[in-house]
Amino acid sequence: MEVILKIQRFDPESTDLVSHFQEYQVELTESSTVLDGLIKIREEDDGTLSLRCSCRAAICGSCAMRINGEAGLACNTKIIDVMPQDGSPITIEPAGNLPVIKDLIVDFQPFWAKFKAVEPWLQPGDIQPEGEYIAPEEDMVHLAGVVSCILCGACVSDCTVLEVDDNFLGPAALAKAYRFSRDPRDESDAQRLAQLNKPGGVWDCTRCMKCVEVCPKGVDPMDRIMLLREKVMDAGHNNTSGARHANAFAKFLKNSGWLDELKLPIMSFGIFNIKAMIGLIPLGIKSQLTGKRPPIFHHKLSSAKEIKKIFEKVESKK
Repeated sequence: MEVILKIQRFDPESTDLVSHFQEYQVELTESSTVLDGLIKIREEDDGTLSLRCSCRAAICGSCAMRINGEAGLACNTKIIDVMPQDGSPITIEPAGNLPVIKDLIVDFQPFWAKFKAVEPWLQPGDIQPEGEYIAPEEDMVHLAGVVSCILCGACVSDCTVLEVDDNFLGPAALAKAYRFSRDPRDESDAQRLAQLNKPGGVWDCTRCMKCVEVCPKGVDPMDRIMLLREKVMDAGHNNTSGARHANAFAKFLKNSGWLDELKLPIMSFGIFNIKAMIGLIPLGIKSQLTGKRPPIFHHKLSSAKEIKKIFEKVESKK
């Protein structure tokens, strides 16, 4: 079958340093993958096309790129699964939120810098065990999902926070931080959690779920970040806007069944945080003008008692 691949091109040696799209028509079979198509173009039509690939078995993660606007591995993405029904081209772009080196190749240096910032190695402390330390099976089974990460960068590519905030550690690094935070052999939990509580850490995630959707290995980075938030708060780091926001969020739901959006930012940032309060004024004015201002008087929902029972049941299990 004939397939049209619309590939984003960028040549750093060109005088015109502007990326552009180039279309290629290629003959493929129904079992062909996006990577098969790209390699065929490079070998038979255009030897200047640049991309990364290695294992072709969804193991190495080097062929992560955006396919029709969403990150994925080119080697395990079948052409028939992403071919638009209207016959329009399949759009191929380099991974997002990372600098483009050439065509579909991106610079992973920022990725590795954030990855190393969470110190992704065991830190057992100064005490040396007399014999072999056998980790409990349930702990290692729990961590199996995180260990499945192949560091392809798909989650980083589509992270909506990283699009606007380079300071955010990102889903891959935070998922790896969780892996070591939950490892029973690691003794640096206090230092790790204190570091992750800072700006750019666990509280910057907006829970958009894009990292969950695009992860090819089911690592579920967002859920790991949420669990890290719980660990951060359990460790006593409650005097930050993120922790206050989480506590206020739960308090409103438990007591009235829904959010008091007018008080939520005040309780999150603190009424005496003048800078933050002033910063919210433009948002308040815009909300008023567009009819999106939360109600001034917050009332309790009729179903609030049932919602409170859910909270009490969850709290009793902790």
